[in-house]
Amino acid sequence: MRANSADYRAIFLNDIPLMDVRAPVEHGKGAFPHSVNLPLMNDIERQKVGTCYKQQGQDAAIALGHQLVRGTLKAERIAAWAAFARANPEGYLFCFRGGLRSQITQQWLREEAGIDYPRVLGGYKAMRHFLIETLEAAVTECDFVIVGGMTGTGKTEVLAQLDNAVDLERHANHRGSSFGRHASEQPAQIDFENRLAIDLLKQRAAGRSAFVLEDESRLIGRCSLPLPLHLGMQDYPLVWLEDSLEGRIERILGDYVIDLSAEFVALHGEEAGLPAFAERLRQSLGNIQKRLGGERYQRLAALMDAALEEQLRSAAVDGHRAWIEGLLVEYYDPMYVYQRESKAPRIEFSGDQAAVLDYLRQRNARRNA
Repeated sequence: MRANSADYRAIFLNDIPLMDVRAPVEHGKGAFPHSVNLPLMNDIERQKVGTCYKQQGQDAAIALGHQLVRGTLKAERIAAWAAFARANPEGYLFCFRGGLRSQITQQWLREEAGIDYPRVLGGYKAMRHFLIETLEAAVTECDFVIVGGMTGTGKTEVLAQLDNAVDLERHANHRGSSFGRHASEQPAQIDFENRLAIDLLKQRAAGRSAFVLEDESRLIGRCSLPLPLHLGMQDYPLVWLEDSLEGRIERILGDYVIDLSAEFVALHGEEAGLPAFAERLRQSLGNIQKRLGGERYQRLAALMDAALEEQLRSAAVDGHRAWIEGLLVEYYDPMYVYQRESKAPRIEFSGDQAAVLDYLRQRNARRNA
């Protein structure tokens, strides 16, 4: 039998498959990439055993657990664990603290399926603590620079072309603005933090110590930046990305209309996807109605409605440029002009995409020399 492991670094660096035997409610609150939830007890069973533990102690709680998970139900769960173990012979199983639940799972797998399968010592709690420490160490020990710029200048495109970028929006599954929601849901807060920490762990293991981030507020959709990183981003140097208004309009059209509508169609089918996309776009504008003001909101909403009707009727997207231009010029740009002025002392370079990429690559090379 392979030994139980406390080598959390190797587990995350190598994307080791993990069998999570916690209850579904625990997995939903926070999980790891490459983990599959195959619980020893479901939420109701866990709640009953927990209540019994508080009232009658551990022995009574264990006895109740065996009473609740037996017969056909027990056989089904063992069969699912055995299938995972056979499909992932290099993997591990874990519960919250690496205690009773994972030990019972190990025992049943060995006795009923003839499989010796190792567990992660310390369980979820220890792995989560390791990732929190990994993130905090990176913020303390590494060099960071931020790419800022007006809405639609292509900051995410710049990050995609750099080896040492950390794409916060990708980990949050959100583009960062009021219109930034994707068709698919965002991860749970803890899942977002775990993904970010593992990204930094892998990049540092590859020898990188200087990273590029996109300028973000504390919240990316509903995902909140870890506090140490958010505080650091208030002081990191800035590189300011520039582009023409026309170029920004085309990029916004691509991201928030063409690509987003395609996401909804892929997820829901064309008949349901396009109306759902239209509703999402209207909702996004509605979310900033108070900040836009009544007259401006009504005008931009009318332009958006006309563009959506044309798109639903003929698949044409040209009409969207009108409300996009209005939103940029009248709403986003004044905010970013103010931000640039307030952040001016931190800006160490500005230019178009090619110039910014060249500067960031040279900057990274100097720091790794």
